[in-house]
Amino acid sequence: MTKKKGESVKLTLPVSERDHTQGPQTAPVTLVEYGDYECPYCSQAYMITKEVQERLGSKLRFVFRNFPVTKLRPNSYQVALAAETAAAQNMFWDMYDYLFKHGQANTDDNLMLAAASLGLDTGRFNREYLERTHSSHVDEDIESGKSSGVTATPTFFINGDRYDGAWDLDSLLSALDEASVFAWRQTDQ
Repeated sequence: MTKKKGESVKLTLPVSERDHTQGPQTAPVTLVEYGDYECPYCSQAYMITKEVQERLGSKLRFVFRNFPVTKLRPNSYQVALAAETAAAQNMFWDMYDYLFKHGQANTDDNLMLAAASLGLDTGRFNREYLERTHSSHVDEDIESGKSSGVTATPTFFINGDRYDGAWDLDSLLSALDEASVFAWRQTDQ
């Protein structure tokens, strides 16, 4: 997907109930990240988005979508699948945190141990993980990313527009603040 100068790339699949979100649905700013749990840059972004969430509080809704880059990280699809399998037990964000905090040694055995350490029903988790029960969610995330022009991780969208700027803390906060002001002006008219 090529964009012309001054043209923004849009998120093709709007945020909905299918997504994993943190923060109020009514927040003036929605930050969507397409990420890969095994990507070292996504690990850096994880710390930054946590700080952004803390600072913005109820002004921000954060969404994480899976975009495993299997050509670079062969286990990344299985790791995303583990997160979605945990989501079936309402533990997506717990697994999300665990995966980013515990590095990149994500074998099937380690993912099953992660589920146990989080208190998931391990019998159910192991069965659904091995049967790939929740792979359609991962596949939908990947397809929505591709149709939105995602080619690398992390890729961010702010209120539906791809954010191509630096994603260090100050730059991202500035962009989110600008989006918040713009959203506020739109609702004020």
